[in-house]
Amino acid sequence: MINVVVADDELPAVEEIAFLLSQDSRIGKIHRATSGAAALKALEENAVDALFLDIHMPALSGLDIARVISRFTNPPLIGFVTADEDQALQAFELAAIDYVLKPIRPQRLAESVRRICELVEESPAKPEMITVDQGGITKLIPRADIAYVQAQGDYARLHTKDSSYLIRVPLNDLEQQWGESGFVRIHRSYLVCMEKIETVRLQTGKAAVVVNGTELPISRRALPYLRERLAANRVRPL
Repeated sequence: MINVVVADDELPAVEEIAFLLSQDSRIGKIHRATSGAAALKALEENAVDALFLDIHMPALSGLDIARVISRFTNPPLIGFVTADEDQALQAFELAAIDYVLKPIRPQRLAESVRRICELVEESPAKPEMITVDQGGITKLIPRADIAYVQAQGDYARLHTKDSSYLIRVPLNDLEQQWGESGFVRIHRSYLVCMEKIETVRLQTGKAAVVVNGTELPISRRALPYLRERLAANRVRPL
């Protein structure tokens, strides 16, 4: 199954495309966006395989988004869904995989999904990249480089070996999104990548982990689950 973003500045158009896609068993999560900025935000916060973009949107057009995405290390696939017949050449120059004209025929959209699925299956596994803004510069960092995440109000600070990055996503949201990727909540203020834990200290009254040389507390509430995860990784004789 593939996860997609549907972006169009007209909400009824977004809902129509999303409804048609929802009828296809090959489609997983559908993220809706009514602006180019919202589409890029959806990419930042979610694992996305492909985007279905309208050409004409205020501020950031579909073509603008395609140009931004083309600079990604591992860009998602792009298909345009538009009433504009004249932009196809420019769209394909930006590596679009399809150009579906409105009004949308379900069979035509299904064909676009088929193309996307084939390309996703042919592609090697891609490291997930996280978009961060630092000093007016947008950077992409592999999620695999993140050792732990620290809550800072409605923001979260991502800590790598050499730096840290502030993103506008609450820690609770990251816990839900990254749980299946090996991140464990050890405290109300910390989310830790299990693979990056160097040492676990489970003394009575003071439990902690050491990650990248930094000691982080384990709350009483989180301790039982962390013990389970550690036990699951323990090597046992046959």
